[in-house]
Amino acid sequence: MKTDLTDTTASKINKALVLGRRAIGTPAIGMVLTLVIVTDEENAYDALKAASDAAHEHPSRTLVVIKRVSRSLRDRTQSRLDAEVRLGADAGTGETVVLRLYGDVADHAQSVVLPLLLPDAPVVVWWPVNGPLDPAKDPLGALAQRRVTDTYACEDPIRELTARAAAYTPGDTDLSWTRITPWRSMLAAALDQVDCQVRAVEVEGEEFNPSCELLAMWLADRLGVPVERSRSDGPGLTAVRLDTDCGPIVLGRADGSLATLSIQGQPDRAVALKRRDTAELIAEELRRLDPDDTYASALRHGVERLGAPAKGAAEEGPVAVPAPVETAAKAPAKDAAQEKAPVRKAAAK
Repeated sequence: MKTDLTDTTASKINKALVLGRRAIGTPAIGMVLTLVIVTDEENAYDALKAASDAAHEHPSRTLVVIKRVSRSLRDRTQSRLDAEVRLGADAGTGETVVLRLYGDVADHAQSVVLPLLLPDAPVVVWWPVNGPLDPAKDPLGALAQRRVTDTYACEDPIRELTARAAAYTPGDTDLSWTRITPWRSMLAAALDQVDCQVRAVEVEGEEFNPSCELLAMWLADRLGVPVERSRSDGPGLTAVRLDTDCGPIVLGRADGSLATLSIQGQPDRAVALKRRDTAELIAEELRRLDPDDTYASALRHGVERLGAPAKGAAEEGPVAVPAPVETAAKAPAKDAAQEKAPVRKAAAK
């Protein structure tokens, strides 16, 4: 069921939601959060499709905020809010409201979104492209418990990653970090199988891929050893090589789908390590709504420190990132690596 509202208000949109639920016989219960997507018209379709797929796992009210740039001077000076309300089969397992803001109201999107939030439910704001440099200080980001950006969609991902580190606030996360969850889990599991010390690490991947940098920063932070970044043609991450005192450990993925894990003295094993789509990434982020201290710790290490040996956990990194609660003295390489990537559990409803 779709309802188009032109030159409307938040109050009329709420009424349309209530009338729509009555018409299709669907109560407002069962939705666990409000997902706010801030995007442009060009990327709205793909972002909404990913959110709809993720809603099968996390039923939610999805608010798509599109700030329209008016062509004429008259339209730029006149504020207008158009909305499209989708319920039932047109919205999957939740509710969807597409908001198009014109004129001055585009600068006050939070005043439109606030009355449409589900009461007593978490709020997640996602910028598929062109996220703010400081998401927590953005008017819409200030409404959320979780703020999701994607540095991979930026023109200069590495510079954007540095800016994210400088402005980090608990609750911030990035889909470039989410993309490496399977890699972190697989590497931690590999080190569980051997009793040795890691001496150096090499991370191989595309040159301007922030996921490669984040994985290298995580390994350098957790293991306390030099990590070298090498370039490849991709796709994405292609290999991680661990130099240990009992032989090399290599996790390589040349085709973006199937990886090979090689451990000295053991037969090679094929492991599924496919590149995941955006729907899977956003669904993973919605499973966990508390601050990600591991991400914060990896950000603190900083891109510029890759390749240099760690000088101890007590030394502050070059970026102003608050220390996570669980930060402690560096453990031996194997013990540090045994801390697997955190299992993302569903947030309390």
